[in-house]
Amino acid sequence: MSATSPGSRAGVQEIDAATAEEMRAVGARLATLLGPGDLVVLSGPLGAGKTTLVQGIAEGLKVRGPITSPTFVIARVHPSLSGGPALVHADAYRLGGSLEVDDLDLDASIEESVTVVEWGEGLVEGLSDDRLEIHIERGDEGEQRLVRLRGVGARWAGAAL
Repeated sequence: MSATSPGSRAGVQEIDAATAEEMRAVGARLATLLGPGDLVVLSGPLGAGKTTLVQGIAEGLKVRGPITSPTFVIARVHPSLSGGPALVHADAYRLGGSLEVDDLDLDASIEESVTVVEWGEGLVEGLSDDRLEIHIERGDEGEQRLVRLRGVGARWAGAAL
């Protein structure tokens, strides 16, 4: 796992993850930056490693698992095992629009939880003025992934991602 400076754009941090274990390690490292009220919006193609990244975040937050793709249940709440914030893990893949996102009531728990939404790009930005946007791209070989992080809003201004 390595941060890549060449090719990094202003405000965007890029991280290479060569294996699923490295993707989980990126998630665990991100968890150290996350706290109650944080919204993380994940995007990338099928099989990019979004759920694997969330597994690392969950490990870092020390929440009850297992962490699996919430595609069919839409959202799961994973309570903390250590007195920290719960993890709300949602998947907007099957949702038809922002009205269906509203039906999930994610905003009801956003202040006290870390909320991570897979496939949320273009649907959940209205939940918070501040969010961490993460886009994952598959590499040309094997499990290689490029993780792009971009903080939006005052919460992430100047944050060392």
